Amino acid sequence: MRLSVLSKQGKEATIELLGPGDFLGEGCLAPDQPIRVATATTITDCLILKIAKKEMLRALHKDDHLCDLFVAYLVEHCRRAQAGLVDQLFNMSEKRLARVLLTLSRSGKDDQPETLVPPISQETLAEMVGTTRSRVNFFMNKFRRLGFIDYNRGGLKVHRSLLRVVLDE
Repeated sequence: MRLSVLSKQGKEATIELLGPGDFLGEGCLAPDQPIRVATATTITDCLILKIAKKEMLRALHKDDHLCDLFVAYLVEHCRRAQAGLVDQLFNMSEKRLARVLLTLSRSGKDDQPETLVPPISQETLAEMVGTTRSRVNFFMNKFRRLGFIDYNRGGLKVHRSLLRVVLDE
């Protein structure tokens, strides 16, 4: 799923992509959250479980294991948001794109040497990176030439070696 926001001027920005096991709409649990701040749009086939606010609050109070999982998710979500902000402020677009691709591929979550990224347009990648589609295209071709990624009409595979772009100072 793609989370996006819309400015008063009508400019849309992708702020996050969610994957399997992620929560959505957790902001509504805050007592002072009168409106939604982001729009969620599916980009692949999804199975979504909708839980009413009252039921989620009841379950969190009653089930310690669920509460622990939810708090761990919220802390990780906050950490990712902070890392994304630091990335946006201090890194060049090439490193930001590499980080987005690694995040999309969920690199480090399992022992797979390469992982397939869900279908995503270069426009959406450009929104997430904060650059133009042509710059994304340039860096994608560079990453492919260097063997960090493979892509064609069959999809996009991200190799862990792409971490070198992110870690290289």
